Amino acid sequence: MTKAIDLSTIYGPVCEGMARVEDIFGKLRGMARQDLLPLLGHTLQYGGKRLRPALTLLSGSSFEYQPHTLHPMAAAMELFHTATLVHDDIVDASSLRRGRATINSEWGDGAAVLLGDFFFAHSARLVASTGNLRVINLFADMLMAISSSELSQNLSTMEQRLEYDHYIDWIGAKTASLFATATESGAVLGGAEEEGIQALKAYGHSFGLAFQIVDDILDFVGQEHDMGKPVGADLLQGHPTLPTILFVAGHPQGADLRRTLADGGDVDVVKKAVALIPGTDVITECRSIAHGFVEQALKAINAVPPCPSTQALTDLATYILARSR
Repeated sequence: MTKAIDLSTIYGPVCEGMARVEDIFGKLRGMARQDLLPLLGHTLQYGGKRLRPALTLLSGSSFEYQPHTLHPMAAAMELFHTATLVHDDIVDASSLRRGRATINSEWGDGAAVLLGDFFFAHSARLVASTGNLRVINLFADMLMAISSSELSQNLSTMEQRLEYDHYIDWIGAKTASLFATATESGAVLGGAEEEGIQALKAYGHSFGLAFQIVDDILDFVGQEHDMGKPVGADLLQGHPTLPTILFVAGHPQGADLRRTLADGGDVDVVKKAVALIPGTDVITECRSIAHGFVEQALKAINAVPPCPSTQALTDLATYILARSR
């Protein structure tokens, strides 16, 4: 049985750096116009797990800790992630995020679009402040990968969305690319040799795939008060994820759901599937797939010399399998 580990313990090797990242967010709020403060506070003050900045700092400190470049890069990764969430909520017409009202539901779609753009711009400015052309290019490539994959997903057919390979490609771009950029950029800024850089990039990519799959599992089996959104929210919004894909492919009731998703109707069939899926073997199968990607991440990190930071990266991979929110 996988043992859950406390995040504050995992972040121990870079706890000071994590505090500096929060300071950067504080400075951002301090520089902002007065009318922007409620929106910035709503999104930054009550953040999530801060996984992406932690991965950046831990990857860099696995080699040589360079605070003057690692701190702004780590903050940029979180700001970029926040921007994507703000924009995702507009596309999905979501009213809740982490149990709180979304920017679009409180201030409207227009304000949410502009706030997301503000975060994108400031994250780019932080990356540019590192003066490292390689990480600047990595950041640009990540932005292109995420935006093009989301556009492609939006234009794809439901039949395409119900294919396993399509799903893996999609989450590889929309989720794993951000984690991979965090770990790769951290290694670059930490002065790692190319072998170490590629090892941490591979770690971040596999980590991101596992993270998203666990997230999709929790959409069905998590507690609403922990997740901050209704159970089955993705499927109810017409977005099939791995549990739905496996359910449609391997269960008799999946045929009805496939037709319903393709037709965009019969909400009762979708609600029935949301209730059925947690009790099927697809959840176990999803966990097994996530575990496989974690194993790939751990194999990649073995190429990096052991130290407290690489141990933290190992523990972090274990954590994402055991998390409940």
